Amino acid sequence: MKMFSVSHKTVFVVDHCPYMAESSRQQVECDVLTKSRAQGMIPLAPVSKSLWTCAVECSMEYCRILYDIYPMDKLVKGQQSFTNVNYIVSDSEFHILNSWRQEEQSTHELMSALAAVGPPNPREDPECCSILHGLVAAVEALCKITELQHEKRTALMDTAERVANRGRIICLTNAKSDTHVRMLEDCIQETILEQNKLAAGSDRLMAIQQCELVLVHIYPQGDDTLVSDRPKKEVSPLLTSEVHSVRAGRHLASKLNILVQQHFDLASTTITNIPMKEEQHANTSANYDVELLHHRDAHLEFFKSGGCIYTWDLHMAGTSTRENGLKETVTLKWCTPRTNSIELHYCTGAYRISPTDVNSRPSSCLTNFLLNGRSVLLEQPRKSGSKVISHMLSSHGGEIFLHVLNSNRSTLEDPPSISEGCGGRVTDYRITDFGEFMRENRLTPVSESSYDPSGKLPAERAKAQLERHTRYWPMIISQTTIFNMQAVVPLANLIVKETLTEEDLLTCQKTVYNLVDMERKNDPLPISTVGSRGKGPKRDEQYRIMWNELETLVKTHAGATDRHQRVLDCIIACRSKPPEEEDRKKRGRKREEREDRTEKNGSKDTDDKSWQDSERLKGLLDKEDQESEVIKDSPDSPEPLNKKPRLSTEDVQPPERAKGPVSLLSMWTNRITAVNSRKHQEFVGRASSVNNKFELYQHLKDENGMDVHENGKASR
Repeated sequence: MKMFSVSHKTVFVVDHCPYMAESSRQQVECDVLTKSRAQGMIPLAPVSKSLWTCAVECSMEYCRILYDIYPMDKLVKGQQSFTNVNYIVSDSEFHILNSWRQEEQSTHELMSALAAVGPPNPREDPECCSILHGLVAAVEALCKITELQHEKRTALMDTAERVANRGRIICLTNAKSDTHVRMLEDCIQETILEQNKLAAGSDRLMAIQQCELVLVHIYPQGDDTLVSDRPKKEVSPLLTSEVHSVRAGRHLASKLNILVQQHFDLASTTITNIPMKEEQHANTSANYDVELLHHRDAHLEFFKSGGCIYTWDLHMAGTSTRENGLKETVTLKWCTPRTNSIELHYCTGAYRISPTDVNSRPSSCLTNFLLNGRSVLLEQPRKSGSKVISHMLSSHGGEIFLHVLNSNRSTLEDPPSISEGCGGRVTDYRITDFGEFMRENRLTPVSESSYDPSGKLPAERAKAQLERHTRYWPMIISQTTIFNMQAVVPLANLIVKETLTEEDLLTCQKTVYNLVDMERKNDPLPISTVGSRGKGPKRDEQYRIMWNELETLVKTHAGATDRHQRVLDCIIACRSKPPEEEDRKKRGRKREEREDRTEKNGSKDTDDKSWQDSERLKGLLDKEDQESEVIKDSPDSPEPLNKKPRLSTEDVQPPERAKGPVSLLSMWTNRITAVNSRKHQEFVGRASSVNNKFELYQHLKDENGMDVHENGKASR
């Protein structure tokens, strides 16, 4: 387990030889008061910094950013962060400006020590000066134990070897050639081996397990570099090396700014559109940008959501082959604060910040604004849509933090109901069944005394059980039929078992027979009709779906034991119906289709039948008229006998009928009369009448001996 990374120890080795006193040739204008200068005053000539000054400024800026973001004795991500820097100056001998002690880890201590060293002496003999003195001292410093390493070694005691010793050496020098660089690497490699031998026999030293050399070759502007860039490579299992050839001045500052981000997992955020009043015009304001450095985790939500908006700033890498380098930064827009009070926001993280250009006026104004108790909300720049506030700048205890605000749904709110569905598409999850599933597969501690005859470990048995239960488990109610039926529950609970007893087999077979009985009785099934039109599938189709799903469930477990296979055989046997059963099903299907067709075309059939009845009635009336005319025209024809009228609709004669065509009203009235005649018992007189006439008091004539008929005709 790696308890200490390479970033735990950083040793700066700055060349103090005479050639570092050479000018960088980057001019700095000193005559800034051009407007208020008196007439006749000679303007100040521009000056240029030496290579030594550029190296010291850039290295101190590296340390300032490091101490701002990782202060001593502060918790970073749950662990104490002791990022130690050791500063060494090398000329004719090495000068160690500080140690690993915590009280010496500050920019104030380093600046005071550098002031005592002073600039390099250009008149000193170059042959007596070498950067090797400082590199050897740097390796020796890496072998020394820091306070945190000593604390962890003491706490672990028996496992003290788990405390690793890794470090990084950053060398700022003016190398002569690539051969000179390789000679420096070989020297460091030999020194590491020698120091590891000494550390093996000492309690105050630790052997170096990994060393990372970052060699920065500095040369004046306008000159051609004699050292080529080289990416990180492994010199030996203990040493890795990389070379950067950079021109002095602002190019060197940009390079070390990038290196500190790479070494300590930092990221850049640029705050845009910061309103500030102009010094020359107090009534006007302009917008400025300020770049901040912080831990990379502040952009973690951007990386997850894919909404990170990166811009790239050009910086000069210092060589002709890498003239235009790119530096990543996230752009966030300033939101004008409306109140001085710090509101309570839902934050997912807070990270210390450090301005990239700490001495600039925009950075100074922003820092003072935040230290006075104000808070600034930052939003993601968008071309369209509502603004998204993702970060906030606020100070706590004199330190400025970049707060990450939750732009998604807060976990503090009520969680969304699972019945709402994923994306609103599915709303019928088997929530209750899933709760039962979790209870059945809950992990519990197993005592050591418990023994499994199969020899499987408890974890393996748990995985096997989970695998059996999930071989076929539909998540949505509308995608299953058998899991919605109480009749199938006994079989579904038993079939997933690893082994079945004889009693379990009988229970499963009984469940299958119950399903067969349900099908014979034509009982309805809980078939979902979601997304389908009409009544859904026919009853036979419902049972076919049910049997297919039940067979699919049992097939996934049929290979476990012979009893599982017997359950499947029982299902297959019950599904193969005899021929008479198939004929009965076919007849049932035809009857259902006929009923549906009748129900669908009911109104149309009623109209057609009414018209057919009226036409048939009209034809019968015409036929009877012809017969009556024949009887009247024949004098020899006998009188018709008394006959009971037929009660069928077709034989009922209307009481009166006009000559000529029959009207629609007469046809409809005759039909209604015929229909109503079926609904009651016919009156005896009307049923026994002749030509719709019935003679009254016939019993009196019978008593007096009178004949009912006279001259062959019925008496009136």
